[in-house]
Amino acid sequence: MNIVSTTTPARRVSKRLGALQESATLAVDAKAKALKAEGRPVIGFGAGEPDFPTPDHIVEAAIAAARDPKNHRYSPAKGQPALRAAIAEKTKQDSGVEVDPNNILVTNGGKQAVYQAFAALLDDGDEVLLPAPYWTTYPEAIRLSGGVPVEVFAGADQEYKVTVDQLEAARTERTKVLLFCSPSNPTGAVYSKEQTRAIGEWALEHGIWIITDEIYEHLTYDGVPNAYILAEVPALADQTLVLNGVAKTYAMTGWRVGWMYGPADIIKAATNMQSHLTSNVANVCQAAALEALTGDQSSVAEFREAFDRRRRLIVDELRKIDGFEVPTPQGAFYVYPSVENVLGREINGRVASTSAELATIILEEAEVAVVPGEAFGPSGYLRLSYAMSDEDIVEGVGRIQKLLNG
Repeated sequence: MNIVSTTTPARRVSKRLGALQESATLAVDAKAKALKAEGRPVIGFGAGEPDFPTPDHIVEAAIAAARDPKNHRYSPAKGQPALRAAIAEKTKQDSGVEVDPNNILVTNGGKQAVYQAFAALLDDGDEVLLPAPYWTTYPEAIRLSGGVPVEVFAGADQEYKVTVDQLEAARTERTKVLLFCSPSNPTGAVYSKEQTRAIGEWALEHGIWIITDEIYEHLTYDGVPNAYILAEVPALADQTLVLNGVAKTYAMTGWRVGWMYGPADIIKAATNMQSHLTSNVANVCQAAALEALTGDQSSVAEFREAFDRRRRLIVDELRKIDGFEVPTPQGAFYVYPSVENVLGREINGRVASTSAELATIILEEAEVAVVPGEAFGPSGYLRLSYAMSDEDIVEGVGRIQKLLNG
């Protein structure tokens, strides 16, 4: 006997998770790797991770930790005390900002810190001012926390940096948080101390929380200093959450160790959440992070020097492409050319009306993977990571030059 349900089927995927979009940068990287696995000579500019191996002394510290039985057990959800103390000391040395180790939470990578920061601050309908172009995860984490992202766009003519006037124009009675990221992913823009101070003082005046992502703090070039918002406006300490990690500075993206610090009540709430969500970060990885922060720092300068060389190379090569407008990035390891003057042009019998369509044409016709601007805000831009060899930069951009310059 067949039983036929007469009730309305229940929703299989929740609205909240069903609305999430896949990470565009990871999707482009996955597609490039899949094509490579098929034997196609694809060059991928999509991945936002250093191509260097993690320094040997960090790996050796992890191996030693793996052999120690104490690391085979649960540890505090907030993070190992020695690592939190090292983060506090590193923070003071780098930025001059003093933080209590008890107000530091070690997280499973920077992404967990991003989500838990928004989850700890936002109620349904709270608005977050989100300077655009932005990293793809920010708006999704905001929505997942019940918040509403409010994009504030700054184009190439502003070096991709928003102004206080723009932020003020976007502020409403529902505005609770401003996301601040400098050096920036995806643009490589770096706010000056004066710009950072002006934004911080504006947020202080209006009681707006700051979530500041400092993951690229050590990757600035041409003598440009990184400006820390709490160093510029110390009075913001009670309404600021700072996010960071070892991934970019030490070539440790796969180790998944990040952190956040801020006011005690907010860190306690985020720690409570993490205690139910993931418990502690893997102890072996925490030992590696401890060695990264306290051990030999020579690799930091070596990585930065290599990125700087590649930065200058990729900018020079991209500027040879007809229709590309290429601001010089001052930080991180991305370049973000405007391609609006390429849209609408015939390319091998095809026409792209958006940067997403242009990225598809470049992948299919030149076998080069880039991330379209739609992943980070408005169309009309491409993001290319230069965390790759000089040879691949020349070859990959050369293919795009050949395709678009005819």
